[in-house]
Amino acid sequence: MTGWLAIAGLGPGAAQLVTPEVTAALAEATDLVGYAPYVARVPERPGLTRHRSDNREEIDRAGLALRLAAAGKRVVVVSSGDPGVFAMAAAVFEAVEAGDPAWRDLDIRVLPGISAMFAAAARIGAPLGHDFCAINLSDNLKPWELVERRLRLAAQADFVIALYNPLSSARPWQLGRAFELLREELPDSVPVVFARAVSDAAEAIEAVTLREAVAGRADMRTLVLIGSSRTRLIARAGGPPFVYTPRSAGVPS
Repeated sequence: MTGWLAIAGLGPGAAQLVTPEVTAALAEATDLVGYAPYVARVPERPGLTRHRSDNREEIDRAGLALRLAAAGKRVVVVSSGDPGVFAMAAAVFEAVEAGDPAWRDLDIRVLPGISAMFAAAARIGAPLGHDFCAINLSDNLKPWELVERRLRLAAQADFVIALYNPLSSARPWQLGRAFELLREELPDSVPVVFARAVSDAAEAIEAVTLREAVAGRADMRTLVLIGSSRTRLIARAGGPPFVYTPRSAGVPS
């Protein structure tokens, strides 16, 4: 087979945060496949066919990309952030496992990008400086009971927690419930960072305490970082505080 498939992360938004590796793959591609707003982030050029689809069509999108690559096309499937973090890489491999056995011999590459939690953390300081985890609050592909269990266990383990997909018009209550649960496990003084639209013109980042955290501060473009009991704020007169988590825990310095 002469075609290939790259699953690429476009980063959090700004063009300068797209990696050179991804830029090179996009320059070689004959076909671009993805959720319509992500496809729109890639400039049009002659020779590039664009295949746009809706947000909840991941497996169909993956199947289309695999069929195009099997037909000899050079295909890039685009995701925001990193394609391996709650994004298209897993959907493509799910389609490979369940689909045409010949797809297993395709040239498939995953090209990493800057995930929202890393971009948000960099903007505010170093909240991910010690152990952390990421949890997707969407219950579209898993039961809410599992989300609650993972939140509670992560808080009990004192991880910093990055919350992806915190709410949407179809899921308006989950983030508020998550804050209620986390207040049962963590001190009210734990920092919470709301990072919206990191790196684009609509960027807005604020740090509050868990006591002050309310769901109304977030939308679907927001990444929410919940600090651990050790996460600290450094107040500044000229801007928002720095937020960081010390690298050590339970070991004398």
